[in-house]
Amino acid sequence: MQNIIWKPSTEFLKNSNIAIFMKKHGIGSYEELIKRSTQDIDWFWKACIEDLGVEWIKPYTKLYDSSKGFAWTKWFVGGELNIIQNCLDRHALNRGEATALIWEADDGETKTFSYSKLNLEIKRLGNALLGSGIKKGDAVGIYLPMIPEVVVSLLACFKIGAVAVPVFSGFGPEALKVRLMDSEAKVLITADGAYRRGKMISIKPNADQAIQDLKIKTQLVVKRTGQEVAWKEGRDLWWHDVLPYHSPSCGTYPLDSEHPCMVLYTSGTTGKPKGCVHTQAGALAQIAKELKYAFDVKPNDKFFWFTDMGWMMGPWEVIGVLFQGATLFIYEGAPDYPEPDRVWKMVEKHQLTHLGISPTAIRLLKKSSDDWVNKHEMKSLRILGSTGEPWDPESYNWFFEKVGKKRCPIINISGGTELVGCLLSPYPITDLKPCTLRGPGLGMDIDVFNEEGKSVRGEVGFLVCKKPFPSMTRGFLKDRERYLETYFSKWLNVWNHGDWAYVDGDGFWFLQGRADDTIKIAGKRVGPAEVESALNGHPAVAESAAIGVPHDIKGESLVCFVVLKDPQKASDAFREELKNVVIQVLGKTLAPEKIEFVPALPKTRSAKIVRGAIRKKYLGQPLGDTTSIENPETLDNLKIH
Repeated sequence: MQNIIWKPSTEFLKNSNIAIFMKKHGIGSYEELIKRSTQDIDWFWKACIEDLGVEWIKPYTKLYDSSKGFAWTKWFVGGELNIIQNCLDRHALNRGEATALIWEADDGETKTFSYSKLNLEIKRLGNALLGSGIKKGDAVGIYLPMIPEVVVSLLACFKIGAVAVPVFSGFGPEALKVRLMDSEAKVLITADGAYRRGKMISIKPNADQAIQDLKIKTQLVVKRTGQEVAWKEGRDLWWHDVLPYHSPSCGTYPLDSEHPCMVLYTSGTTGKPKGCVHTQAGALAQIAKELKYAFDVKPNDKFFWFTDMGWMMGPWEVIGVLFQGATLFIYEGAPDYPEPDRVWKMVEKHQLTHLGISPTAIRLLKKSSDDWVNKHEMKSLRILGSTGEPWDPESYNWFFEKVGKKRCPIINISGGTELVGCLLSPYPITDLKPCTLRGPGLGMDIDVFNEEGKSVRGEVGFLVCKKPFPSMTRGFLKDRERYLETYFSKWLNVWNHGDWAYVDGDGFWFLQGRADDTIKIAGKRVGPAEVESALNGHPAVAESAAIGVPHDIKGESLVCFVVLKDPQKASDAFREELKNVVIQVLGKTLAPEKIEFVPALPKTRSAKIVRGAIRKKYLGQPLGDTTSIENPETLDNLKIH
């Protein structure tokens, strides 16, 4: 068994937010807290909401209603509130000059927004959206780099009851189009371009291509770079022309607890991306809980998570940090530009207290000399965070020792877009082992099941949740059955998350990767179906299969197996052509590492491609039972990596 590498300080044990909560409720240990909060969710969520200080416009009358089953649980029934009242309005009123947002550009330029200033921008944009015809419940697409306007856009949607649809700014036009079409977005907010590694990149051409056949009447464009862009009169509007002409007076809409605040897209192993529908009260409750108790965020803290607004962690940090009245730090560029110490330099320069980053980014940064870390004074750091994929011990220990100087706990969390929060999370009052997620989140009745649905310890099993929680997606947008099939088809009234998990003899939890075929590249999840759809769109391609294979830096890389209609077309030049097809649809981040041409793909009798078997053969692993494969001889044609 691994050794304990971190024990909580007296400061955390006495004065952390979670320690104060425990004292208030007469709870003497972490184990007692987890047991009570997961076994008695009625007590926990009521106590949590009260301790958080969530402001209600109209108090809820019933904590939750599961009369239609776990999958369709409604939370905070009868209540009305707004995320903006809790994250902006009250802070702007009581401590308006406190810093809400700090932004650093790719070239080092910085901008700072007080709560009052940020609130005024949100109000102006709220009025601009209303003026463009947006009504309560309408969807607004957000396709922006990490610049201040992306925060303003998200929060303005929440304020007026619109549904924010943030999309990863690195996606190509087809991936953007699918998400805008599915959500029926009526307005798109985008930018002319952005800066990355000192170079100007284009964004608006992708947006223009994505919406050319959609019913989007208004495209609001931020002038980030000043590059020349195509312009469609009557549809395209400059942000800087529109906002100053709108009043900085805009009311915060009272919204039902179950009113949707955003649709976040995640990719599974089959079909189109899944639109996860999150609610005003559910998202706020879960996220505020995690930032306050797991990350111990307090009003004087400065919180930075290296992410994009199109990934779950973007909205998560915006809502959670601002709810606490703390300072959110966002950054436009790459972690190692112009030099490998960019992240450490920003921590020192801005005196950041929290740093969240993916294992992939740490694997990249630790390849450089430790001198890059050691040259920076980072005593301001209190807590480190990570998510997105499993850790390897070497990288975890490097992050803990070299960046945190063995002072800071790594709050290694795991959950998903489907719950805009965590199933598993350490807390700053708990001992830590390398790579651990420690245990269930507060109020989350998490377990590990074997194939028979029995709770197991000391062996790898399925990560499940046995009771409802506020932030679970309210189905998939327009696809009720797919939601039930994805999470509730294996066991009745049990959420099967699809991860492999393991609990050791000391009660420390670890993740062993996905139980399905979903691929995670540099912490970004993509379903094989999206990659295959791009490849299969080429007229010369008959069919394809995409798998993720281990990669030293990115965690996983993408390998594609392609069956050509005419095998004579196979060549290195055509490989490059297909690679560019994927880049055009999904963006450079998700470019295939390798493309292999094969005569046929292994399939089940129901014609499903057996990606698991392809992956095992490619990696030279034992194939196991292949009786379900209709054409097992096809595996013989696959090269061993």
